[in-house]
Amino acid sequence: MVDAARTLEQLAANGPLRRGVWTRLLRAMRAVVTSEIGGKFRLMFATILLLLVGISGLNVVSSYVGRDLMTAIEQRSHSRFVSMAALYVAVFAALTVAAVLLRFIEERLALLWRDWLTRGLVTQYLADGAYLRVKEGGGLGNPDQRIADDARSFTGSTLSFVLIFVNAAFAIVAFSGVMWSISPMLFAVAVGYAALGSGFTVLLGRPLVRLNYDQSDREASFRSELVHVGANAESVALLQLEGRLGARLGRRIDALVANARRIIAVNRNLSFFTNGYAYGIQLLPPLIVGPLFMRGTVEFGVITQSAMAFAHLLGAFSLIVTQIQQLSSYAAVLVRLGRLTAAVEEAGAPPRLPSVDPDGPEQLSYDDLTLRSPSDGELLVAKLTVTIPTGMRLLVAGTDEARRALFRATALGRDAAEGRIVRPAPERILFLPERPHVPPGTVRELLVRSGHEHLVPDEAIHAVLDKLGLEPALRRVGGLQVEGDWGHSLSLSEQQLLAFARVLLAVPAFAVMQSPGTTLAPEQLSRALRLLSEANITYLVFGGIDVPGAYDAVLELHAGGTWGFRNGS
Repeated sequence: MVDAARTLEQLAANGPLRRGVWTRLLRAMRAVVTSEIGGKFRLMFATILLLLVGISGLNVVSSYVGRDLMTAIEQRSHSRFVSMAALYVAVFAALTVAAVLLRFIEERLALLWRDWLTRGLVTQYLADGAYLRVKEGGGLGNPDQRIADDARSFTGSTLSFVLIFVNAAFAIVAFSGVMWSISPMLFAVAVGYAALGSGFTVLLGRPLVRLNYDQSDREASFRSELVHVGANAESVALLQLEGRLGARLGRRIDALVANARRIIAVNRNLSFFTNGYAYGIQLLPPLIVGPLFMRGTVEFGVITQSAMAFAHLLGAFSLIVTQIQQLSSYAAVLVRLGRLTAAVEEAGAPPRLPSVDPDGPEQLSYDDLTLRSPSDGELLVAKLTVTIPTGMRLLVAGTDEARRALFRATALGRDAAEGRIVRPAPERILFLPERPHVPPGTVRELLVRSGHEHLVPDEAIHAVLDKLGLEPALRRVGGLQVEGDWGHSLSLSEQQLLAFARVLLAVPAFAVMQSPGTTLAPEQLSRALRLLSEANITYLVFGGIDVPGAYDAVLELHAGGTWGFRNGS
């Protein structure tokens, strides 16, 4: 086992693997050991270590039993042959049981770790809008694949490599004495042969880290394009975009195939060496021990024992040679997961969110608020000072970018340069984006706020849907308890009206909407706003149709950051 602890770092010396990734690897391992599952994790890992010790001991025993069996054959001793054969079968049976138990516990431990790690990554990714900041940063591709696939590969591969290295250490301890007792020269040849092979393997296999990392990204990009086609199948068909999308998919295929060819070429060159190296392991013991037998120094069975001991010992010393492809793939997984956690951490703490004043009146106010464009720093809103008390119906008009920035600042605290936003408590204000979000599930789950599933009767839901003209759509999809993919089953206007229904059922103090008129006809928007007013829900509409009589005031955002406030029509 030559420099095994530094293998991955050597492989990635010119690649993306850096000290920070190793720090995160050690942190991840320390975290699981000290977590709520740490006791179970340590118990299962200790059991695995005991099994590895037992397997190493049984392998040593089997080498001696095999030696005596072959010697009995050479000496034509029938009674000794039968006893050694029976003992050989018993040792192999014990090895089989131990190996099966070892594999079973290893897989269960990997699953336990993956479950814990994946849940932690999902929590970290969703906390405080980190997913949004990572996406807006644009420096990290395919976070979904990193959380799902790379977390699975990381836990399984890490555990596998740890056990491989531990088993190799046990094998070195167990068989070094056996090899030295047979021939000190054979032991020295094993160490030198492994060192030479490891050095050449690292030299030939170093490019695989970068290539495997790139291959993972290119495979994920190809899958992402296919998912996009499926998610927008109707639009693709209507706009006849098959040719353009086919060209994009073709470029993705070209990229991943070209990179795969480079991987295959490196593996070809590597295989020339590793295969020859493997054949040398079979050839060296007879060449060294054979003359000892012919001189009568050792028994015939020692030749077999030396071959077995040499293979075990050299296998332990030659982990870099035998595991090079797996090590390079694992290094790529480490880098991808490391960059995911780094991207989430580097996204920083969430921006200064709008504050809540528990002692003041329930209102939404902007206090000397200045907003700038995140892309070029252009001034969008300058020193906005406006208070919207409960009961006021406000239309926010003006430039698209300024309206979007103020909506984002109100909802997410984004792009704020100076000033303060005071808004009601989170449960007292709801936000409706321009494009409604309708995840798969039942219609009832879409309409009822989380935690209030048992507080809203079906009769209340039907009454709200009837007022919004959604009862025909509800009958068409099969009722409140039917699950479906509503992004495809309902029109955009029906999806937007469902968002209004959710607000009417939640009855918050404030509803803040972004361009609802984009997907609703004027009469639909007028009816929805009237229902909000009748339910005493204060609403702010950022852009859209100026519905007569629907607004008490208008906030106009002008180019250059200036603004004006006037009474509504």
